[in-house]
Amino acid sequence: MKGILGRKLGMTQVFTENGELIPVTVIEIEPNTVMQKKTVQTDGYDAIQLGLEDVAESMVSKPVLGQVKKAGLSPKRFVKEVRADEMMDLEVGAEVKADLFSAGDIVDVTGVSKGKGYAGTIARYNHQRGPVSHGGSKNIRHIGSLATTGRNNGRIEKNAPMPGHDGVYTTTNQNLEIIKVDAEKNYILVKGNVPGAKRGLLVVKTTVKPVKHVEPKVLLTKEA
Repeated sequence: MKGILGRKLGMTQVFTENGELIPVTVIEIEPNTVMQKKTVQTDGYDAIQLGLEDVAESMVSKPVLGQVKKAGLSPKRFVKEVRADEMMDLEVGAEVKADLFSAGDIVDVTGVSKGKGYAGTIARYNHQRGPVSHGGSKNIRHIGSLATTGRNNGRIEKNAPMPGHDGVYTTTNQNLEIIKVDAEKNYILVKGNVPGAKRGLLVVKTTVKPVKHVEPKVLLTKEA
């Protein structure tokens, strides 16, 4: 498995030589820096810690600052750990670019979903409306009865679906095909949509599904 950090730029479309239209998400992949290596001998597992985008030293905690200075690096805005057995030959300080992946690779993309604000159970959990005929019911979009677990003391169980803040949770879109990789311009095109708002942080990793690579599409257009 391998992975890299990037930012979501938005969506567009490309065409193949046979005229097929493919909706794609443009992911900006600025060079990532290997901040730390974890091994079975030292930490009990193999992993690579990647950093993206330099920040001022005042923006990070003293322990983090001490770690990056010891490695001879600068602090980063985003730091994520990737269980990447295919990247364990990289050393601390090495750069990882978009050409880590190639067209036809199948990936899972993780991000933080868009915030939807306060929402009722219909929008938040796809509940159905109540009866509306003849004006006999006023419980049209209300949540309805909650203490329905067979207990007679009216106790509401934990995790009962209720109105509240919707969105802003970590989610993953799996089994997405990489359509194009441009390491010079620092972007990749992924078929379909990915989580999050524009400029949101994304983690692109090799899919956990069985098929890791397919025949790459031959594009008609040269530019995204």
